[in-house]
Order: sequence, then C-alpha cells, then structure tokens
Amino acid sequence: MQQKQRVLITGAGSGLGQALALRFAKHGMQVACVDIQKERAEATLASLAGDGHAVFSADVSDDTSMQALADSVQAEWEAPDILINNAGIASGGDVLETPMTEWRHLYEVNFLSVVRGTRLFLPAMLKRGSGQVVSTASFAGLAGAPGLMTYGVSKAAVVAFSEQLRAECHGSGISVSVICPAFFKTNLMQSTVGTEKIKHLGQKMMDRSPDSLDQVADRIFADILKKKFLIIPTKNEPMLWRIKRFFPNWYFKELIKRAGDMQLRVK
Repeated sequence: MQQKQRVLITGAGSGLGQALALRFAKHGMQVACVDIQKERAEATLASLAGDGHAVFSADVSDDTSMQALADSVQAEWEAPDILINNAGIASGGDVLETPMTEWRHLYEVNFLSVVRGTRLFLPAMLKRGSGQVVSTASFAGLAGAPGLMTYGVSKAAVVAFSEQLRAECHGSGISVSVICPAFFKTNLMQSTVGTEKIKHLGQKMMDRSPDSLDQVADRIFADILKKKFLIIPTKNEPMLWRIKRFFPNWYFKELIKRAGDMQLRVK
C-alpha cells in the first residue's frame, strides 16, 4: 500500500493555514498542524478528514523552538513531502514611524521563519530526492503597498528567498512555490502590530476584497498540486502584476493615487 503524502503547515491554527489543512486532508494527505497556540492546532486537527494527522506547537520566530519542532516531527511523524511556511503577522507604518523593535519582530516572524523551516526540513527532501517547499508571501511583496512598509518588505524578502531557493534546488527533485495574495477576508488583522490607524486601514482593504478565504484557499491548493512557482490567488492581482511588470511608472502613479484615496476614507 502506497504511503500517504505528508504536509506540514505552520500557522495551521487559523485563517489560510487552517483552510489549506482542511483541503490537503480531504485530498487524502496526512497533515501536521503547527501553531504557536497548540489548542488552535488541535482544533484544526479535530476538523480534518482521514487519519494519520499530527499536532505540534512551535514559535516560528525562535531557533530553539523550531529545532525542537523538527526533532519531534522526525521522531513522531517523519519528514514532510510538502512544507508550507505559512505563519506570519501583519504590520504597517512608514519607515520613520516604525521602531526598530517592530522591524526585527516582523523579520523574525515573516521572513526568518521561512528560512528556519526550510533549513530544517529541506535536507530530508534532498536525501529523498523529492519534495516541495511552499512559502506564504504577499502581493505587497511583489508590487508595493504604501502604508505597509514593514509588512511589504518582509514579504518581499520571502519572494526573493523563494526565487533563490528555486534556483538552488533545480534538478534536485524539489519544487518551490511562493504564495502572493492581496488582502482578502481572513483573520490576519487579529495578529496585526502597529497603530490603530494601520489596523483600520488593513481592515478596510480586507472589507473591499472580492475574495473570500475559501476562494483563495481553493486556488492556492490547486496551484500547489500543480507545483506552480508564483501563486497569485486573489482575483484582481494577476492582471495588476502584469501591468506593474510592463508599465511600472503608470502602475506606481495608480498605486499612489489609490493609497491616497484609501487614506482619505480611513480618516
């Protein structure tokens, strides 16, 4: 009997991570649900179809915690076939108003967590000669998002890392994917750091989104199975990405105009 594929998802206790866990389990895969709050991961586990799933708790911003996670996964569950570096938080503010402590915190959680997870689970994939590393970035990391400086920069780092990793893993049997959604209707704002104005701005962007969590998760799940590299799962952003690439000056002007309109509505 062929062994079921294993998927490890960080940030699986809520939002996109939880939605993806449900889809992989329904597809017949075994899912390791990882979250900083173990009870949230356990709640996700309880809703999964099938068996052979697992729950782990880890702080993705901490080296020791992530090493303990890797040791536990290897001992109790074996190495995953698909790693999804999904855990992250939102933030905002401009370069001068954001304190260095917040910059460091965002980089630890949103970017260095991706490096940690990849470094810990990639070796087993390379030894096996197959696997997939998937990381959640953001459209803000591809095309800019005025007012979301720390968040956009941390997610741009995830995109760059994924591009480099894709090149490093070429020919090894390892595929790489990076997920770049715009804001959509999820619970991301619950983990947002920054001023109330920034939180309100982020919530406004979510409220305006034409995309639901289920729609976004369905698109991401399908593209992961296709081993697509760049996954832009929200409705309007694929076209905006093409415009940004081919008409960058026009895109920049429209971006600033939209940002100004949004700021006026927030006040």
